[in-house]
Amino acid sequence: MEQYAVEMLHITKRFPGIIANDDITLQLKKGEIHALLGENGAGKSTLMSVLFGLYQPEAGEIHMDGRKVEIRNPNDANALGIGMVHQHFKLVECFTVLDNIILGVEPCKHGFLNKAQAREKVQAISDRYGLHVDLDAKVEDITVGMQQRTEILKMLYRENEILIFDEPTAVLTPQEIAELMQIMRNLAAEGKSILFISHKLAEIMEVSHRCTVLRKGKYIGTVSTAQTSSQELSRMMVGRDVKAVVDKEQASAGELILDVRDICVASRHHKKNAVNHVSFQVHGGEIVCIAGIDGNGQTELVYGLSGLEPVQSGSVRLRDRDITKMPIRKRSILGMSHIPEDRHKHGLVLDYSLEDNLILQRYFEPEFTGKTGFLRRKNIRAYADRLIASNDIRSGQGAITKARSMSGGNQQKAIIAREIDKNPELLIAVQPTRGLDVGAIEYVHKQLVAQRDAGKGVLLVSLELDEVMNVSDRILVMFEGEIVGEFDPAAVTVEELGLYMAGAKREDRQ
Repeated sequence: MEQYAVEMLHITKRFPGIIANDDITLQLKKGEIHALLGENGAGKSTLMSVLFGLYQPEAGEIHMDGRKVEIRNPNDANALGIGMVHQHFKLVECFTVLDNIILGVEPCKHGFLNKAQAREKVQAISDRYGLHVDLDAKVEDITVGMQQRTEILKMLYRENEILIFDEPTAVLTPQEIAELMQIMRNLAAEGKSILFISHKLAEIMEVSHRCTVLRKGKYIGTVSTAQTSSQELSRMMVGRDVKAVVDKEQASAGELILDVRDICVASRHHKKNAVNHVSFQVHGGEIVCIAGIDGNGQTELVYGLSGLEPVQSGSVRLRDRDITKMPIRKRSILGMSHIPEDRHKHGLVLDYSLEDNLILQRYFEPEFTGKTGFLRRKNIRAYADRLIASNDIRSGQGAITKARSMSGGNQQKAIIAREIDKNPELLIAVQPTRGLDVGAIEYVHKQLVAQRDAGKGVLLVSLELDEVMNVSDRILVMFEGEIVGEFDPAAVTVEELGLYMAGAKREDRQ
């Protein structure tokens, strides 16, 4: 009988109103990359949180190397050699990279912190695994990819043998994803055992040895990746076939919705502008996509358009109104909806209920606030229940669920439902499918196309080239704060786009 590095046997975990894990068994071999696949809210993160000691199961046992273990908290997990990189990183932003890595296990000599010893050990690990990051940089000043490397170094510094990656590629660029895949292979080759939660079937097929599928908290099966297909995994995950290609008619551009002229937006990190003299238009009945490698001004451009950052010069017009200096609420009332890049920072109030998050930008409307100024709770509940049902937003206690307790994918679905239900003239969607499963991605793409077909203007910002090519009617490539090319997705190749995104080519758009 084969001995496993970790066995989670018949695990059951309940929350109010929901069984998150219903009698699940998962077995991880030594030196294996084992993928955990499932829809948003299927119970993947909960199961891994049980293994890491964040939750205690109501039933079931955990065995390591054939013997039963008790994991009451993350310290127990670390003592047993289990480490976890969470979907939303657990880093102290005002600390340096080195301070974050050694936090909680600081080496001391005669009662004093021995940072030189720590630095030497971290640097050796960094060189060994190709995890290069500036140890003296503050976490708040480094990219998301570098923050993830910091989390991985934290695990390796603690000499963990079981490594859990929860949605590790959700916030990475394609180049960073390729690097992470190689790092995972290197770790497995050294005998580390890896549990890898992902929605991205291509990544699972590329890097994992076996895959366990969960659906609505139940165990569906474990398959050898080499002996299955993306289509079969997709069917196991959602219970039906999912279309990878977006069904849409030829675009029919209508009246001008968004007119951006020569705008500049300052950078927070250096003296030159993050957005430098950018001009473009979005018409009703079309999806215009801003493509580019992360960090080339897309974030600041959207901040300028939505009012999160001031525009230094130039103008932004929504239909016939100049909104360049308008407050965010006024832009919203005039017909702008925004699905933000960072759902926690700009999309939700995490400690509010789901129903309160769904009316964040409309609570002052007569439907939700009476003449006396008090919220109409009955109307708010009915509205929230309608959006929850029509958008398949899964939460343990329905409308009263705290947003913080929901899975990342269901948080995203809530934001998308709220923004589209406002019936906007312009929908700005930034990475709208980040962290979503294939079924939910299919649904979101249909929603974007439906907005387009209803004569709305859609501005999509995406790092996913498949999404860019599939969904958009027109592609604008951004590089170092400027638009360097405009393309018809039917007439351009991914390779050609890549050259413009990397700055190797540009066209004169004057």
